[in-house]
Amino acid sequence: MKEMETLEKLSEHYKESVPADLREANSFEWYLEEVADDPHVARNAHQRVADMFDHYGTRYDEDAGVVEYLMASEDPLHDGENTFYGREVHESIHEFVNKVKSGARGLGPEKRIKLLLGPVGSGKSHFDWLVRRYFEDYTASEAGRMYTFRWTNLCEVIEDQDPSDDTVQSAMNQDPLVLLPQPQRDRVIERLNEDLDAPYTIRNEQSLDPASSFYMDELLAHYEDDLQAVLDNHVEIVRLVADENQRRCVETFEPKDKKNQDETELTGDVNYSKLAVYGENDPRAFDYAGAFCNANRGIFSGEELLKLQREFLYDFLHASQEQTIKPRNNPRIDIDQVIVGRTNMPEYREKKGDEKMEAFNDRTKRIDYPYVLEYDEEAEIYRKMLRNADVPNMHIEPHTMEMAGLFGVLTRIEEPAEGNVSLVQKALAYNGEIDETDDIDERKLRESGDALSDIAEGMDGVSARFIGDEIAEAIMDSTHRGRDYLSPLSMFTHLEENLENHGSIPEENLDAYHRYLELVREEYRERAIEDVRHALAYDVDEIRRQGEKYMDHVMAYIDDTTVEDSLTGREQEPDETFLRSVEEKLEIPGDRKDDFRQEVANWVSRRAREGSSFDPQENDRLRRALERKLWEDKKHNINFSALVSAGELDDDERSAWVDALIEQGYSREGAREVLEFAGAEVAKSELEESQ
Repeated sequence: MKEMETLEKLSEHYKESVPADLREANSFEWYLEEVADDPHVARNAHQRVADMFDHYGTRYDEDAGVVEYLMASEDPLHDGENTFYGREVHESIHEFVNKVKSGARGLGPEKRIKLLLGPVGSGKSHFDWLVRRYFEDYTASEAGRMYTFRWTNLCEVIEDQDPSDDTVQSAMNQDPLVLLPQPQRDRVIERLNEDLDAPYTIRNEQSLDPASSFYMDELLAHYEDDLQAVLDNHVEIVRLVADENQRRCVETFEPKDKKNQDETELTGDVNYSKLAVYGENDPRAFDYAGAFCNANRGIFSGEELLKLQREFLYDFLHASQEQTIKPRNNPRIDIDQVIVGRTNMPEYREKKGDEKMEAFNDRTKRIDYPYVLEYDEEAEIYRKMLRNADVPNMHIEPHTMEMAGLFGVLTRIEEPAEGNVSLVQKALAYNGEIDETDDIDERKLRESGDALSDIAEGMDGVSARFIGDEIAEAIMDSTHRGRDYLSPLSMFTHLEENLENHGSIPEENLDAYHRYLELVREEYRERAIEDVRHALAYDVDEIRRQGEKYMDHVMAYIDDTTVEDSLTGREQEPDETFLRSVEEKLEIPGDRKDDFRQEVANWVSRRAREGSSFDPQENDRLRRALERKLWEDKKHNINFSALVSAGELDDDERSAWVDALIEQGYSREGAREVLEFAGAEVAKSELEESQ
């Protein structure tokens, strides 16, 4: 039994996670030395967020031409709990980061709202959440540290200062450099940029917030414009760590009821408790508690942003373009933050068609955030759901998650305009299941799909959330029935029964979705049959022998040479009949045989250069062809009546078949089910052929 950690150890762990200088206060002179030593400390919000993505690591996906950011593809902070899957999703994340990095360079996007547009359940909100969590962690690290300042000993100089306000932190958590007048600040920043190793330059032309400006004016008057005396006697530099729960440098804004929307939620309002102390229009009587104020130096996240009333969105015009806010009866306040919005298709279409929203639309950078279009990646989303939950002791049978993912993908992609490609073939192509011999161009399929769709492919269809819910229902139903496995067949049943009951699926789509489900059933039937054939006739040694023979004859065919007969030792021409008997199992036509043979020859050559020996098991297409040929050679010895029979399943022959399926990843009960389903299909087709 593991021992519970003591409170002392837990306290030590907590102390280790807190930045060492969080509680320390330093002088302004100290801060100047810090930024001189590391100019990155003085970065603006876009620059800090941009560096954050690179800080946690990157990986370049050559096939997709996309940079994957490990905070999204691996989630190191949470042990992979929030991993994102799918080429389309990582393309969207890549685009988002590029917008932020462009903003870091001052190229324009820093003055725009980054609007994540996607269907419900596509993961855009979760990605936004993850960015905020990583920003909090980054600002707590040495690499992401930032500082602000607080005013001290104010009552010594300002006669009417409330004693409770003797020490006041910068209301907008501004960078200490704003305490310097612009000419002096520019000279400091010029020196910083000379030593800065970054693709951007440090810039800061912000004015002090109204309260800090008031204190600076009062203190300068007292010290006869001696700035150093003000900074030495009344300013302390403190570490600033983002924390959404404390509404510090990270803020999430959610739409309220239209009748109760108030711009003060964004820009702040009068602090009525201070109004009696300082009087009306005194900047000290203002409460900097608006969402834009709280998000300063960090990230503003607007949930379902376009649900806001048109008038309420006007505050975003200046917040984005001019990077200022204008509280009621107060001067403009400079802000520095990455403004992120999220919305879905209906709100986007409504606002896009509103001519009165032209100015707002012009200040947004739309980033499409679609559903995943590779069913293997979609299956990983469902597996992640199960990993993050307390799942009963349930065995997930082969193909279950993949077929659920395939159904989801079929609802999201457009019917191919190319007449020679079916919808399922298109989904397989998107999943990477094409090769040099297939007459399918994935790139053209994707371009055609985007052209046929309203905005882009993947922006419509059923969500992973809906399918995940049905998988959960199927698991619980299996539990209630005393079954300890989940198969594609039971998952199909739950999907079919609940399509009509899901509120987000339009009624006009139901017939098409039922048709897609039947296509998935047929695809599963073929895969299940393949598994059963594999179980009935699989022989590793024979497949290797046949594979070696095939490659010997292929290489002789390509090199136009002879091959030695294994029995007689005589040289002979390549056995075209044998070669075609293998290739026809993949339905490779005669006019494409050379392409396939060259493909496998190239594959063998690559492995040889890498120091790997030939193994037909490592080439999926060749393995399947050899397995099917082996099936053809052995099927006359199979007892098909045992497959069709509804009798007991525990005879020696069927037990061997079950064991073979278990080796493929099936549970014992799941193996019996697939034998009932696919085994009977195999038996019937073979019996029909023999008659």
